[in-house]
Amino acid sequence: MINVDYFPSLKTNRFDLVEINESHLENIFELYRDPKVTEFFDLIPLKSREEAKKEIDFYRKRFKDNIGIRWGIALKNQTEIIGTLGYNKIIKSHKGRIGYDLQSKYWGKGIMTEALEVIIDYGFDKLELNRIEAEVMQGNVGSEKLLAKLQFQKEGILKEWMYWNDNFHDITMFSLIKSDYQKRTFSF
Repeated sequence: MINVDYFPSLKTNRFDLVEINESHLENIFELYRDPKVTEFFDLIPLKSREEAKKEIDFYRKRFKDNIGIRWGIALKNQTEIIGTLGYNKIIKSHKGRIGYDLQSKYWGKGIMTEALEVIIDYGFDKLELNRIEAEVMQGNVGSEKLLAKLQFQKEGILKEWMYWNDNFHDITMFSLIKSDYQKRTFSF
């Protein structure tokens, strides 16, 4: 459970992790209308700003209900966001499930590594998680490499685990256990 009275803003060397709100409507629309971003995400590319507003409302409701937290990734001292990340689900048994996405023009620059490291630390230290999970759709090699870099272990394939866009999809489950985690400072 999150159990905080305010949305926690976090910082990395290059980015601010901020609460996603209505001022980010255009950013969310641009992010999720890109089929490259949504290819391995259980979201069909957005067609309208109304759909983007529903995503923002969804993130805010999960935080209000203490079951999830999603940050926007902003370049240092900027208000626009270039991606999102967070805990899609926080389970009372001290588990959290992460998700993340980034505008495709920013891929390969170490942004998600830097941002995820901060929310992993937050999850273990502030949310008192013992286990952090990530579900990766088959074929998402970039995400698998990212998780390996962050010390996640591949646990196995869950057959037809995810259903979206009228199809079942296999996913690979990754996990990071608190006792196995070694804080590192990445140089970017």
